[in-house]
Amino acid sequence: MGAEPSRFAAAGGLRSDARRNRRRILVAAREVFAEHGIDAPMATVARRAGVGVATLYRRFPTRNDLVHAAFEDQLNTCTRVLAEAVADPDPWHGFRRLVETVCRLQREERGFPAAFVAAFPDRSRARVREYAQAERQLAVLIRKAQAAGALRPDFHPSDLGVALLAHCGMVAALPDDAAASRRLVAYFLEAFRAHPARAALPPPSALRLDGFPMAADGGGRG
Repeated sequence: MGAEPSRFAAAGGLRSDARRNRRRILVAAREVFAEHGIDAPMATVARRAGVGVATLYRRFPTRNDLVHAAFEDQLNTCTRVLAEAVADPDPWHGFRRLVETVCRLQREERGFPAAFVAAFPDRSRARVREYAQAERQLAVLIRKAQAAGALRPDFHPSDLGVALLAHCGMVAALPDDAAASRRLVAYFLEAFRAHPARAALPPPSALRLDGFPMAADGGGRG
């Protein structure tokens, strides 16, 4: 009987360790994905987290499981803002807030752009349902904004994907230039409008031509 409490205590300790390990793994994953992309080796994440590879795979059996968990908060924010945009009585306001929110998340969480744009090549039923629901909601939002005369009648859902890819590339090349991000997003929204608002743009970037990065990694510069 004397051994029982120690086993229970050990079990409790393992549960606590598991929680700490999970937190360490997710922090490490976000750091590694930001530095090396979401295709970085799982072993690199485990090493950064200070856990064994077997421990990582017990918690996250697939890369997609790890990517989704690492950016769960950001993905939930996108899902929530999309639903709020569809429900917004002013569809242009909802559309603009959606674009600005996704681009802000791309800028603030450096590993998130690739995760978002890649849309996780996970074909599990749950993921397929999530993506299908998001596509339906986006289509509804676009139709509402077009019917209100706010969004260009020739706007296509793929245009938003192209814009997010462009913004993703800019963030990768200029990760610390928030002004460039905000101004680019403002240009996107102005181009998407059915009738230009001619509102003042955000302040410009301090980027100069002699400091222009020829590639996202700074390559190509002498």
